[in-house]
Amino acid sequence: EKGVVFGSPLTEEGIAQVSQLIEYLHKNLRAEGLFRVPGNSIRQQILKDALNSGTDIDLDSGEFHSNDVATLLKMFLGELPEPLLTHKHFHAHLKIADLTLFDEKGNKTSTPDKERQIEALQLLFLILPAPNRSLLKLLLDLLYQTAKKQDKNKMSAHNLALMFAPHILWPRNVTANDLQENITKLNNGVTFMIKHSQKLFKAPSYIRECARLHYLGSRAHTSKDDLDLLTSPGSKELQPLKSQKRSRLDTCHQEETQQRTEEALKELFRHVHNMPDSAKKKKLIRQFNKHPTALTPGSDVPTSPAPRRTRSRSFSGLIKRKVLGTPVILERKSRDATPEPERVSKENVHLLQKCGSPAHMSQAKLKSLEGRKEESCRRMRAHLLSKDSSSL
Repeated sequence: EKGVVFGSPLTEEGIAQVSQLIEYLHKNLRAEGLFRVPGNSIRQQILKDALNSGTDIDLDSGEFHSNDVATLLKMFLGELPEPLLTHKHFHAHLKIADLTLFDEKGNKTSTPDKERQIEALQLLFLILPAPNRSLLKLLLDLLYQTAKKQDKNKMSAHNLALMFAPHILWPRNVTANDLQENITKLNNGVTFMIKHSQKLFKAPSYIRECARLHYLGSRAHTSKDDLDLLTSPGSKELQPLKSQKRSRLDTCHQEETQQRTEEALKELFRHVHNMPDSAKKKKLIRQFNKHPTALTPGSDVPTSPAPRRTRSRSFSGLIKRKVLGTPVILERKSRDATPEPERVSKENVHLLQKCGSPAHMSQAKLKSLEGRKEESCRRMRAHLLSKDSSSL
């Protein structure tokens, strides 16, 4: 039934309702025998119905006692279809307890290897379902803070583990007699989780470093966790591999980019080639031909040579070059071809009317132009000489 919290599979909605209990208990950790002394059953039933219905609860009104809330939290965990750490991980937690009895080489030792146990729990917590992981973090943090106040509430980490191990770790439908051989291991495992809860919800340092190098490379934004990695033992072993990893990533990225670019250019060039003949098509083909090495997609698509445009020449420019002695060559498709009216400027029309066609200019007119030029030069020299003499 929608909205039911107790006895249903764990959901984010259920966690939101139960988190009200956890927040209240954070403010009332000094009650003696917290989580051990049972609360009032009538008040607990009223509180349970309110949570199941999804109504808002004012726990600070004084109507409920901290023991009521603590007992209801244990009840919620005990009614879950499977333990908070899941049935799948049960045997893994039994093996983790043995890590404290052997060193890295497999030899028995009297000194527990806490670092190996922390790393194993970190890996297991990473693969928990997201709702289980969220609630487990809230719960272990509450128990950690409760154990810190054990001088007031008389509840150490071990005492709390005895209360919660059956709810978060033991398989359902299993009695204490069935687990007689492993109860000590399980209780000690939960005690260890409570004491080291502030370290268990991070990935191991070497996994964070490898993930950062693999996914982010040299463009990584350095976070606080990344700064912590620089001093960890695992990061020193990975330092020589960092530059190699980045170079491989950059090379692969460049090759993939180049390949995608070439494929896109080939597709674009085929599209342009299949376009109907138009000015736009000719313009696009000219752009491809300007960069044969960078933009030419390949020889699989035939390319049509760009039409060569004849250079337009003004009549005034032709006359000037003729006066200076440069031979004039007019490119015409036919002798009868005449310039289009809209392309002839006013200056050219005036010159045509005054001088006629430049190709048929008479030698007399050319000589007269040269004479005028020489006359203007003589006048200029005389003017300069007269100015020099007057200044002297």
